[in-house]
Amino acid sequence: MKWARSISVVGCHAEGEVGRVITGGVLPPPGNTLFEQKTYLENHGDELRRFLIHEPRGGVFVHCNLLLPPRSPGAQAGFIIMEPTDYPPMSGSNSICVATVLLETGMVSMQEPVTHMKLDTPVGVIAVEAECSDGKCRSVRTTNIPSFVARLDVTCEVPGIGSVKLDIAYGGAFFAIVDAASLGLELTRENARKLVEIGEAIKAAAIAQHPVSHPENPAIRDITFVQFTEPVTRNKDGICEGRNTVVISPGKLDRSPCGTGTSARLAALSARGEIRAGESFVSRSILDTRFLCRIEAVSELEDGTVAVVPSLKGRAWITGLHHYGLDPEDPFPEGYALTDTWYRMP
Repeated sequence: MKWARSISVVGCHAEGEVGRVITGGVLPPPGNTLFEQKTYLENHGDELRRFLIHEPRGGVFVHCNLLLPPRSPGAQAGFIIMEPTDYPPMSGSNSICVATVLLETGMVSMQEPVTHMKLDTPVGVIAVEAECSDGKCRSVRTTNIPSFVARLDVTCEVPGIGSVKLDIAYGGAFFAIVDAASLGLELTRENARKLVEIGEAIKAAAIAQHPVSHPENPAIRDITFVQFTEPVTRNKDGICEGRNTVVISPGKLDRSPCGTGTSARLAALSARGEIRAGESFVSRSILDTRFLCRIEAVSELEDGTVAVVPSLKGRAWITGLHHYGLDPEDPFPEGYALTDTWYRMP
């Protein structure tokens, strides 16, 4: 067997969302920071993402994480997230997958009952607390980067839909947050295609009508995801909980409760006084999987923007070990995508 390319990957999912982890066969891209390395891949090395995420090796449901040596002091490892159309700066579900793979494959030494580590990301270092027993990672709590509201209660005119009221908040990427019931939508598996179609239409309109950028890194800009939510309720223990689903381009739903999406939602709830620092929040996905979240602290960005520091706790499971190769005669060296499953061409 003669391959033109060979890449080792550990399959993994966090509460239903696939987050494969690249463990071998890829050299670190140029750059002094994880953000610079991410930007290099976007502009000069995107064939890696297409090779692993496009068919026949992947699919629209696949995310991949490239493990890298950390660039920030004190971190044990770094990672860059690759999704079907882009490279989000941060991801909660992917961070849980990365931490689980690092610990359960022995790349980072597991300490029972709790392993503490730090992971380097394109938007900075995140703290991880993993509960471990019998050689297994039983749960991972990730403390996310500061999350904040860009705009509350703005209106977006969406062709074919009309006026849509939304919040715009940042939790590692910018989210347009929409109350599902305001559009007559229910967050059920049967409505997945309808949610994707409406979400992609809202995203396109919101990007055009409500430009946003991160005050500390203007290169992080524009709305990346649309999040549909149901009202916050309190369960029998008095803990706040709420269901959401996030539309990921070119057209799929996040299977997990979406860590960065929940972080953005917590920032919006905090801005409205509906949740306080230290209060727990159960974030539920369209599959009914859960992240146990809370606001760890309230802080400010350099420009004075009020931000919250959220954390999320969930679990990931390793699904397999893969060794992907490229036959030199393969007519699809970067894979392909068709609109029967990809909704629209990437």
